Amino acid sequence: MMATQELVVRPCESLGELEACVDLQMQIWGYSERDAAPAHVLVVAAKTGGHVLGAFFAGRQVGFALAFAARHHGRDYLYSHMVAVLPEYRNRGIGRALKLKQREHALAQGLDLIEWTFDPLEIKNAHFNIVGLGVIIRRYLPNHYGRTSSPLHAGLPTDRLLAEWWLNSSRVTATISGKCVSSFGESVRITVPVNLSRLRLSAPAEAQELQTAIRSEFLSRLRAGFVVTGFEHDSSAACYILQPASSVELG
Repeated sequence: MMATQELVVRPCESLGELEACVDLQMQIWGYSERDAAPAHVLVVAAKTGGHVLGAFFAGRQVGFALAFAARHHGRDYLYSHMVAVLPEYRNRGIGRALKLKQREHALAQGLDLIEWTFDPLEIKNAHFNIVGLGVIIRRYLPNHYGRTSSPLHAGLPTDRLLAEWWLNSSRVTATISGKCVSSFGESVRITVPVNLSRLRLSAPAEAQELQTAIRSEFLSRLRAGFVVTGFEHDSSAACYILQPASSVELG
């Protein structure tokens, strides 16, 4: 963890800072210009109820978060489209600081929900979102963004889980304050190999077969009324933990 006085998370205030967010997308994901969210889209997000937050470490812009104002089924919320930190600045609490600042902005707007998607094959992201932030998951989105130019996606379908971060729920408030909420009653598990994100770079055909099988299991369980509420992993495997919706605080 870094010294907190060296890290500043705040809204991006100039066109130059927004353009730096575009550069970060290309550095972090390897996007082409076609797939990167351009500066003018970030301007619109910031001026229409969303936000673009920059993470500045010792004066250098090392990460950002982009969120859009959203509305679904009569509920206003924020949709967090991107959160990114340069590789050399990861594991220092910057991603968490960006998410907590997003929560602060949402609550100041009277909102109690932020949603975003993440790759179910990315173990570290799953642990951060579920164990570190307290999200729940009720939807699996096959090939949500289509196939992209990012080499990290290796041409595979961009399957995603939809994270629901209920900002005022007892689950979230306990999680972000450091309390353990990993007690599970009735539950089922979906296992994901820990090396799958690397396998798609070295053996994409095999990785896609595994992705398809994992997709099928998620879709079956979620349609049956289960909700992802936990995540566990060791050096050999990772498990998503799902509970019946009737036993889960959803809002």
